[in-house]
Amino acid sequence: MSRVGKLPVVVPAGVDVSLNNDQISVKASGGNLHLAQNALVKIVNDAGKLSFQPANDSREADAMSGTMRQLVNNMVVGVTKGFEKKLNLVGVGYKAQATGNKLNLAVGYSHPVNIDMPAGISVATPTPTEILIKGADRQRVGQIAAEIRDVRPPEPYKGKGIRYSDEKITIKETKKK
Repeated sequence: MSRVGKLPVVVPAGVDVSLNNDQISVKASGGNLHLAQNALVKIVNDAGKLSFQPANDSREADAMSGTMRQLVNNMVVGVTKGFEKKLNLVGVGYKAQATGNKLNLAVGYSHPVNIDMPAGISVATPTPTEILIKGADRQRVGQIAAEIRDVRPPEPYKGKGIRYSDEKITIKETKKK
């Protein structure tokens, strides 16, 4: 059995987990998340602990038990604490401004780039060169952060662009004569 799949998910107080025959729902003050249940994994809820067992002895069921466990754990953490990604803008004149659920970027193009945030995702700009993306769904927060980074990815010669706060950019040496 998967090492991750063996660990139970502890459901904290105030979090409501409901198991239907085709869907898992996690609800708390941070939001409401749903996940389609996989037929290869049996989920057992006993007194605030969710355990995940493979439905058969196949390799796919074993792997899927660990995957489902981690996805449900991310849902529980997301509705209690939430997830966030931090992006930095590096470049002369590069700036970001968050207004409501829109993000306005000035990153060296002849026009400003406007990005609408989907429901459940909030964006903030503590400084003009920092972007903070928060939400309950880990996958959606990471996807939005990747789409924002894709507007102007960091280039390897000067390092200008939008990068994650923990990202290291290796600067290339320029061509010599």
